[in-house]
Amino acid sequence: MILEYIIITFYSIALLLIFLYSLAQLNLLFNYLSAQKKEDTSLKYNFANIEEIPFVTIQLPVYNELYVMDRLLENIVKLKYPIDKLEIQVLDDSTDESVKKTSQHIKKLQKKGFDIQHIRRTDRKGFKAGALKEGLVTAKGEFIAIFDADFLPEENWLIQTVPYFKDPKIGVVQTRWGHINRNYSTLTRIQAFALDAHFTLEQVGRSSKGHFINFNGTAGIWRKKCILDAGNWEGDTLTEDLDLSYRAQLKKWKFKYLEHVETPAELPIIISAARSQQFRWNKGGAENFQKMARKVILSKNLSAKSKIHGILHLLNSSMFLNVFIVGILSIPMLYIKNEYAHLKPYFYMMSFFVISSIIFFICYWFMYKKIYGSSIKEFFKYIGLFFTFFSIAMGFSLHNTIAVIEGHIGKKSEFIRTPKFNLETFKGNWRNNKYIKKKVSLNVVIEGLLMCYFVFGMYSAFIVGDQGGDFGLFPFHLMLFLGFGFVFFKSLFSKA
Repeated sequence: MILEYIIITFYSIALLLIFLYSLAQLNLLFNYLSAQKKEDTSLKYNFANIEEIPFVTIQLPVYNELYVMDRLLENIVKLKYPIDKLEIQVLDDSTDESVKKTSQHIKKLQKKGFDIQHIRRTDRKGFKAGALKEGLVTAKGEFIAIFDADFLPEENWLIQTVPYFKDPKIGVVQTRWGHINRNYSTLTRIQAFALDAHFTLEQVGRSSKGHFINFNGTAGIWRKKCILDAGNWEGDTLTEDLDLSYRAQLKKWKFKYLEHVETPAELPIIISAARSQQFRWNKGGAENFQKMARKVILSKNLSAKSKIHGILHLLNSSMFLNVFIVGILSIPMLYIKNEYAHLKPYFYMMSFFVISSIIFFICYWFMYKKIYGSSIKEFFKYIGLFFTFFSIAMGFSLHNTIAVIEGHIGKKSEFIRTPKFNLETFKGNWRNNKYIKKKVSLNVVIEGLLMCYFVFGMYSAFIVGDQGGDFGLFPFHLMLFLGFGFVFFKSLFSKA
């Protein structure tokens, strides 16, 4: 019975943590809906007065971006802003033939009158954080706009964002990500779905009540003074953006989030690219929990509610660990439930997962209907997309659990960039992209075994007990089977 009680304990704790996280999401939904009714009365620079227009430096941290560099540079120089108050830094850590091509393009832009520099380092120390930090040394701008290589800001992006820095307490202005290839495949649709939830429900829900939010690594602007006051960029975690965001807000800097300003970008179209991105984000989240949680809890400037939301925010990626635990232990729990009648009261804990799922379903619906509308047709589309997203998210749970555990125990790893594709150039033929990983990892094999494990879980529903089976967990095991099956086969065959 000791083993049974251990399984029940871990299963129950994981379910309870997921439930608490869902309640926090529900609170963010209430905050989000409340924020929609408020008028924005922020201070703004008057750009009609040329004297009020500040100097801006745009930083473009890049590493081996052969396929998107031309597109990036051509797009950035289209931004509408006084040319005498704009500097562009291409922070290029590349080690391939893209360096020469980028250098030639930059020289052409310099001849056209643009203040653009090609900044190269002798090594990649600190990875992206190190590049940003080095560029900051010579940056002329009072404000620093940052764009990753796959982002394509609209021409009026600076005009829409810079004015908010008239408030001297604003340290960051962050915009919402858009997705130029949202409907390319099932993989891109579920990535867009997850990111839309973050950039609406979570970012607005937190910022509207003064809770900590994060600069998302790109498509935002920093006040240079804020970066330096918070301790500058540090490369000791894989999510340097989250790290600096928390250090800045602990220093009482305010972050302004602009949901109405959309910055289009390209989503990873193959699962190996999505896996590398997910690994970095989830491991970095766990690393930042270890680095920042104590500081948040001990801060005298934060309310209890802001501390709770801050800790849950830092633990966001750790929810994958809880989902994985619940999934793995759900099959032993099915057998324990039907073998030991006297333990029946413990199994009411299972209802927490159902309640949590309903809460997530409601929260994400409000996000979805704002983007697509609330017609009956869209609602049925939403149902299909939600359960597809939920299943595939669970399919990523092993991969992301490994990332989370590595982050919590302090295992260091290299910053692995997400390969970009530029589908307009490839015309859908992405297979020749030189940055795609061809090797299948051991984790993929384990994901295939887990797919089979949950087939056994579905089979078990028919044979347990003496009342003709127990089908309470059958839908859950079906979703886990589909999720791990999707991740396994897509990883095995490297198809979008």
